Amino acid sequence: MDSRTGSYSDAELLSNLLNNESVDNSIRFLYRQHFEFLSTYVLNNSGDIQDAEDIFQEVIVSFINLVKAGKFRGESSIKTFLYSINRNLWLNELKKRGRAQLRELRYEQVKEEQDLSSSLAIESREASVRLMATLNQLGETCKKILVLFYFENLPMKEILGALHYENEQVVRNKKYKCLKALEEMIRSDKTLYEQLKQFVNG
Repeated sequence: MDSRTGSYSDAELLSNLLNNESVDNSIRFLYRQHFEFLSTYVLNNSGDIQDAEDIFQEVIVSFINLVKAGKFRGESSIKTFLYSINRNLWLNELKKRGRAQLRELRYEQVKEEQDLSSSLAIESREASVRLMATLNQLGETCKKILVLFYFENLPMKEILGALHYENEQVVRNKKYKCLKALEEMIRSDKTLYEQLKQFVNG
């Protein structure tokens, strides 16, 4: 644990849960670190804040049980794993409620999975300086789209107005291509890739 920030690495969290050490502190850290990110998925897909809190509690219980059962050993980042549990639990909850939005939700799920690896990296303020340097290499248009979408959290409609494209779908297609280009640049820059990998994996 980093005593200055009260933060844990993924490895430290797994060790705590496996050995029943500092479990309460670990759970509080998971809440501080991941609740806002996970709740956004529920809130954006027919849920309210109470739904988000209930699902998050289920996510934590499921996560701890899976860790103790040896079904998660850190093959991916904890953040990515929690996102997967959160998504599946909320989809199951919507099925129980018989919501008609499931078809649209599955479409959004596919789109979010395509963006996930890059968006997780872009979220980090710690990585923003290195990322910005890499974004500069993508060209002004790609840089502007990614900065507006991920750093400034602007909706597609506002980005469309700022860039004067024909429609939102054109912007989405361009953003997807820019993200793919960013991933390729990250892979080709071993130092940057390792830094981002270390950040995403805790």
